[in-house]
Amino acid sequence: MSKAMGETLGRLEAVIRDRLTAGESEASYVASLAAKGRGKIAQKVGEEAVEAVIAAVSEDDAALVGEASDLVFHLSILLADRGLSWDMIAAELDRRHGTSGHAEKAARPK
Repeated sequence: MSKAMGETLGRLEAVIRDRLTAGESEASYVASLAAKGRGKIAQKVGEEAVEAVIAAVSEDDAALVGEASDLVFHLSILLADRGLSWDMIAAELDRRHGTSGHAEKAARPK
């Protein structure tokens, strides 16, 4: 990941945490979504994932970038709501680095 990407995700994560902490649902989309509960946040992540898939197979690159950005944004809200961070995601990806995807999947608990 580029330094800029890491800074962008860190800044996004900080803004989301601030808005979750403030809890001002009338002024913040993040807070209003969180006020609807984790299930609604997860549903929104799923919707954005489907939109990214559709963009990937039937739209241009700009549409996919937009939908991928929406997906990362909503996934960031879900992670923050669970008390998780992008650093934790990066650590897990680092742990998996150098391991065959097939081997990593086979080693997961059933």
